[in-house]
Formats: sequence, C-alpha cells, structure tokens
Amino acid sequence: MTIDLTNINTKAGFHMTMKRELGFPDWYGVSWDAFWDAIIAVVKMPNCVVLRNWETFAQACPKDMQILRQVIADYHHEVPGKQLVLEE
Repeated sequence: MTIDLTNINTKAGFHMTMKRELGFPDWYGVSWDAFWDAIIAVVKMPNCVVLRNWETFAQACPKDMQILRQVIADYHHEVPGKQLVLEE
C-alpha cells in the first residue's frame, strides 16, 4: 500500500491522512501515542506501507518527522515481517 503525503504540512494533516488511509477508528486523534497503538494493536496493517512525497511534511514539521522516523524504526523491531517505509 502506498500513501501519498503530497501537500501534508501539519501534524494534524499527517494523522488524519493516516486515519483515512489505514482505517483507524473514529476515536483516533492527533497523537503519536495513538498512532503507535493503532498500527501495533488496533488495525490490521498491510504487509508494507510506503509513505511517498513526505518531504513537505519533513520541512514543515521537523520534530514530528523525527518522531515518525523513530516510530518506523521501532515498528520494524516490534512487527518483524511488516514494513513501514519512507520512499526516497
């Protein structure tokens, strides 16, 4: 599955895109803790999720991009065999 982050330039925009694309529940909010819980235990994640065109988000929200990179690294350790990747 590929998720296009073109024109995503806020934390809220990122989280709402993830909610829509990955089918997170209605209660999902704009929180990295909620994102982690959702991808680990709430929804059935595809085997591979590719985040494309993330550069605008990285420039607009550098702290959140750093958190996202850590979440991706942690995800790979927590869920072997599944991938969450940034397409370069």
